[in-house]
Amino acid sequence: MSEHIRLDPVPVAIAAIAAGRPVVVVDDADRENEGDLIYAAALATDEVTAFTVRHTSGVICAPLPAGLADRLALPPMTTVNEDPKGTAYTVSVDAAAGVTTGISAADRTRTLRLLADPGAAPGDLTRPGHVFPLRAVPGGVRARRGHTEAGVELCRLAGVAPVAAIAELVHDDGTMMRLPALREFSDEHGLVLISIEDLVAHLEETTPALTAVPAEATLPTRHGLFRVSVHVDAETGAEHLLLVAGETDSERPLTVRVHSECLTGDVLGSLRCDCGPQLEDALARAAAEGGAVLYLRGHEGRGIGLANKIRAYRLQEEGMDTVEANLALGLPAEARDWAGAAAVLTAAGHRRIRLVTNNPAKVAGLRAAGIDVVERVPAPTPVTEHNVVYLRTKRDRMAHALADRVLEPPTATGGPATPADDPTTDPTHPTHQEDTP
Repeated sequence: MSEHIRLDPVPVAIAAIAAGRPVVVVDDADRENEGDLIYAAALATDEVTAFTVRHTSGVICAPLPAGLADRLALPPMTTVNEDPKGTAYTVSVDAAAGVTTGISAADRTRTLRLLADPGAAPGDLTRPGHVFPLRAVPGGVRARRGHTEAGVELCRLAGVAPVAAIAELVHDDGTMMRLPALREFSDEHGLVLISIEDLVAHLEETTPALTAVPAEATLPTRHGLFRVSVHVDAETGAEHLLLVAGETDSERPLTVRVHSECLTGDVLGSLRCDCGPQLEDALARAAAEGGAVLYLRGHEGRGIGLANKIRAYRLQEEGMDTVEANLALGLPAEARDWAGAAAVLTAAGHRRIRLVTNNPAKVAGLRAAGIDVVERVPAPTPVTEHNVVYLRTKRDRMAHALADRVLEPPTATGGPATPADDPTTDPTHPTHQEDTP
């Protein structure tokens, strides 16, 4: 953030939010470098909403926790999010009662306050509408440095319902305001101006992402000897495990598999997914070559939980794919955040890594949370008759890096492995070698 532009203290912004006043929040210079007007939806007034419409693009969004979006039956606006910043729009809404067309300041104020009402139910809203809810990632602004998460964090810190109203500040000609203009605007209207960078720093000082490591030991496994430590997520209470094999060198990036908990695949040997084999490969690779496996608890079913995952399995048995099943349950196709993983790696001193994954969203999520992913290392993808549709869906609908592999199940006689079974056929795999004449 510029050394020449004065920013205000974060606690002053929190106090303003608690008093029902809007604040101006600017994001990082290497992101959008734009400012949003943010206020608490629970304390919205017609006057503040009218002021917001007058000085912004006029599009008012309502950041809220993902769990609240699910409870209010607000599914994603689209099944595949192509927004370069990952802004998670849901269907737009209006209050079902007490509004006219839905577009006036008074109507949008009513809708905002309804979204923040703990007693609100899905039937209290009509879809589509004139307010645009946004799903905040579970890890908050430390996981994604966006205005969506900043709005929810500020409301939470102010002690009001964690639903915000946000809109992008613009000049009279419609161009976006940058930092110097944001300072001028804030001073002219007596508003507090803070940065997301300072908000993250405030959270790190006052609410650390992890509690102290409560347990460390050596762990002999069939793959080799690991040093294991437990890291407790201060927000969710999830106990993440970091297993490290061999000697680590701070000058060289550590090869790491960040593995989401999967009881059915990791423990029960389910053939519906590729989780179990990928975990086994990661442990064997780390033991043989030196590296780490970070086992993330609370990520069951890409973050929707075990019971919902089993419900989704049932829908898949009826012909839906894994994305369609989640959406049919009113859940996102992908509900994981990577802030916990980034916090563990940072606490352990591993901020430069080679990441073993086929999932570009995991790479992007860790980078957004401050981890320097210098290389993506492909993970093996064994194909069975039970998971081939699942893998194709991950490739075709979730952009997993499997596009150069022929995803066909092995023959009944156990015929030759497909390219997806054998990672060395992937030209990007470190063990791949081209045949030369």
